[in-house]
Formats: sequence, C-alpha cells, structure tokens
Amino acid sequence: MDAQPGKEHLMDPNPPASTHHYKSANNLVGKVALVTRGDSGIGRAVAHCFALEGATHADAKDPLTIPTDLGYDDTLAVVVDEVVNSFGRIDILINNAAEQYEASSVEEIDKPRLERVFRTNIFSCFFTTRHALKHMKEGSCIINTTSVIAYKGNPKLLDYTATKGAIVDTRERGWTPLIPPSFTEDESASFGKEVPMGRAGQPHEVAPAYVFLACNVDSSYITGQVIHPNGGSIVNG
Repeated sequence: MDAQPGKEHLMDPNPPASTHHYKSANNLVGKVALVTRGDSGIGRAVAHCFALEGATHADAKDPLTIPTDLGYDDTLAVVVDEVVNSFGRIDILINNAAEQYEASSVEEIDKPRLERVFRTNIFSCFFTTRHALKHMKEGSCIINTTSVIAYKGNPKLLDYTATKGAIVDTRERGWTPLIPPSFTEDESASFGKEVPMGRAGQPHEVAPAYVFLACNVDSSYITGQVIHPNGGSIVNG
C-alpha cells in the first residue's frame, strides 16, 4: 500500500490550514478537544481554529500531540487516558482519521487492505468514542468527518465509500493529503472541478463548520445532522 496520508508539503497547491480572514470569537474557551489525525488536512485546520477559539485547558498552554495507530482499541484507550490525565476531561471529540486507496473492483481489495481501511475509518470512531464518553458531560459533542462520497459513491474508492457511508454525521470533502497518494497526477490536478464552484475546498474553508458544531451557543439545538461545505454539490441528504 502507498503511505497514507500523503506528504502535505509536496502538494501543489499546498492546502492551507489557516487564513488571516478568520476572526475568533472565543467560542471554545476552556474546552478540551480531542482531534484524531490533527496533524494535516482537515484535522490540522480544525485544531488550528479550535486553538484560536480558546480550546485549551486553564493549566495548559500548548496542544498535546500523540502519535499512535488509531485502528486498535487498546491504543485508543491509551490516547484517551493520556488526554484526560493531561487536561482532566474531554468536551469535544472530532473523529477525523481516514485513509483511502484506489481500486476499481472488489477483486483488487484483499483482506489486509479492507481491514486496514475499516480499522482507520470506522473502528477508530467506535473505539475513540467508547473510551471518550466516560469523560464527557452533558453539553459535550462528538463530530465525525464523512465525505460527499457517502452520498454519491465512487467506483474507484469502493472500500473508502463504504466506510464514509457508515459514518455520515458531519463534514464534506476538501483538498487534503489523502488525495495525491490515492489518485493519479491528472486526477489530483482535476480534483474538485466537477462541483458547481469548480474547485476543491481547502481545509480552512471547512474547519469553521466544526467550530459551529462544537459551540453550544451556536448549535445546542442541532444533533444527528450533516453539514455539507462541499462547493455546491447536490447530495440529496
């Protein structure tokens, strides 16, 4: 398998995780957020916006980064314990980790690959949520990252499509490090051009949707819904 995700610094154009146009309103002051796959793409942009909004514990000045394999229950139990031991609780959980590989038929997808994709994309959501719930109180939130693929399908991403259909809980697609190692150079160059806006979304354009959903004042009457920052694609969802 190709390494996932790809190297963000090799992408052209580089997917910006922030923009100087974003103005924080201190919507998440004092909140503790756990973001899986927060080192690149959507996760990095979300973590950046959360930090701008004050999502740090009173006793901590810097975010905690934990390298681990997200596909296994025992490793995720350690991750959650480490976060709770450092910050005392979890107020916001962002299940964002994912990987994808191109394949045009089920014959091309062997057991190790199928298990790998489901472990990263689905098992991690269940395991992280199960462990985090013990440390979350009323008013906390869980946000899962899905994809337009969950609604439209993609014949070249069969297993990835299945996992994103199983998630369906909040987000849309953008220009992330998953794209270059999954597609050919020509496909990467044209990615996103089929949507009405004619381009792929950037991570910083999606991250504010997570801030909205994580802020009790803004979204206290929203639950079990899907937000579609997808450049105008009609998904009938």
